[in-house]
Amino acid sequence: MIKKTVTAVVLLFSLLQVQSQEILKQMPKGFEEVRTESAKGKIDTITYSSKTVGTNRRALVYTPPGFSKKKKYPVLYLLHGIGGDEKEWLNGGRPQVILDNLYAEGKLQPMIVVMPNGRAMKDDRATGNIMAPDKVQAFATFEQDLLNDLIPFIEKKFPVYTDRENRAIAGLSMGGGQSLNFGLGNLDKFAWVGGFSSAPNTKLPNELVPDPAKAKQQLKLLWISCGDADGLLSFSKRTHDYLRQNDVPHIYYLEPGGHDFKVWKNGLYMFSQFLFKPVDAAQFSKYTVLGTAAATNIRSAKYPQILPDSRVLFRIKAPDAQKVQIDLGKKYDMQKDTGGYWIVTTDSISEGFHYYSLLIDGVAVADPASETFYGMGRMASGIEIPFKGDGYYELKDVPHGDIRIKKYFSPVTRSWRQCYIYTPPGYDANTTTKYPVLYLLHGGGEDERGWAMQGKTDIILDNLIAEQKAKPMIIVMMDGNVSAGGPGGFGEQALRAFENELKQTLIPFIEKNYRVATDANSRALAGLSMGGLQTLHAGVRNSNMFAYLGVFSSGWWSNQPSLSTPQYEYMKTNASTINTNLKQFWIAMGGKEDIAYNNCKIMLAKFDELNINYKYSEYPGGHTWPVWRNNLYNFAQLLFK
Repeated sequence: MIKKTVTAVVLLFSLLQVQSQEILKQMPKGFEEVRTESAKGKIDTITYSSKTVGTNRRALVYTPPGFSKKKKYPVLYLLHGIGGDEKEWLNGGRPQVILDNLYAEGKLQPMIVVMPNGRAMKDDRATGNIMAPDKVQAFATFEQDLLNDLIPFIEKKFPVYTDRENRAIAGLSMGGGQSLNFGLGNLDKFAWVGGFSSAPNTKLPNELVPDPAKAKQQLKLLWISCGDADGLLSFSKRTHDYLRQNDVPHIYYLEPGGHDFKVWKNGLYMFSQFLFKPVDAAQFSKYTVLGTAAATNIRSAKYPQILPDSRVLFRIKAPDAQKVQIDLGKKYDMQKDTGGYWIVTTDSISEGFHYYSLLIDGVAVADPASETFYGMGRMASGIEIPFKGDGYYELKDVPHGDIRIKKYFSPVTRSWRQCYIYTPPGYDANTTTKYPVLYLLHGGGEDERGWAMQGKTDIILDNLIAEQKAKPMIIVMMDGNVSAGGPGGFGEQALRAFENELKQTLIPFIEKNYRVATDANSRALAGLSMGGLQTLHAGVRNSNMFAYLGVFSSGWWSNQPSLSTPQYEYMKTNASTINTNLKQFWIAMGGKEDIAYNNCKIMLAKFDELNINYKYSEYPGGHTWPVWRNNLYNFAQLLFK
């Protein structure tokens, strides 16, 4: 019995230890306080001759507890901010105490730490106007001083390794920018690079890492950290976004705080523990305290937050609620804290845009911290999950077109209706040019806003046109809900009503009010889900009007022959005409997880039987907007060529 009890206690202790290791992602409170029982390192001031500056310069050098000239050590070069000098870390960050305590806990590889003056000019004091151009330039000049003067001095005077795998650079603010600039710009010299709250001197990401494959191969660790309330956060985030897009492993560490030593001390505490040891890049995404506020949050809303591994952290204040859940495809129970906030972290969420709802005591409501989108037949919250392949709908410095909202009266529905119209860059300037048109249709439970808002149609086309991958075109996003019963276009009557609205009202309105080419070769029709059925009906029956058809996540229902059989009979009778008229009949699915997958496969087998020509494409992701964005991206490149 005693043996079983001891075993249980040991097991419990082991579990608690593992849990504590998992959540210990911040420096414990008071860690920077001197521990009398801990062995102490030593800080000395050294003076070296700088040929770059033309004078003698000073730096501080920390040697670890038990330092011996008979051993060799790796080196960390630790840089200060724009208002500091070689003593800034010592005065504000107590690095020697943090490092001593880490050594005492066995968490640090013995290393030498060099704290130089990063203002490489003869008068390198942090006095007067620290933002003066010559002083700012001196921070850039320090690169040559570091490489050509300081590092050779350290390697001559101290027992240190001289290879890149044993050399690291990190810094705070201006020094963070220097560290990223110098470290990533000299990967033959540094394998470990860290930027804490990096300042605007940080180069643009494509300049920092012009060759992502090379950086991925040579870097042991790239660390980027910042406080969530830091006004300079955008500089760290843009670097992180670029690295993510280009698949360069790195740690992006966000924590509560501003532009101050609380954050920077923690940066040193965390970063230093990785140095000069084997690292597992697969674990990098786990090292953060906070996530990044979702791009779909309303202004200044900190939650929901997206963690580096694509889990989402929700935090909702509802002190009087009895039960709160997040419905994000899967329902997550939230836990209430003492302040009345409900908190939960989801599983890893797949790429791109997703609808979600709050369930407060069983009632589905929109999250007040999120932008709302019309989907699922109501206004719902939406969240954008970034991923490394999302660059095709990323805002870039390219010419941008417009999305225009136009109202028109429909004699078919006998009501005022609305459509969204994308006009390409240069439409207003090129007054004699006529453009081809893509009529783009949404799915069930959505309307004309879907492709403009959830679909990011304008950004996708702007980028494609800028890269000369797509022809400049007008895209008309109409409201496909034309049946008398409201939303829904799945019955034969609703499909005929849609066809009449498209042919008799919308196309004439567009051709009267916009400079568009009016021949079939300059006209395309495409849609997702319900819009795919509308395309199959109206597009196939009017192939003399549309030379390009796109069907995304859709297919005639195999269990409704009363609907599908007349369509197949028409296609059988007119197969030759359809094949002759259509330059592209492009059908795409979101993989086997797409709810329309089986219907589509049955339909395509029927097309093969009827000798209907088509092209098929798959992009995994199911029946979701990430799939349909990708469909538009690929389909648009096939049009009007």
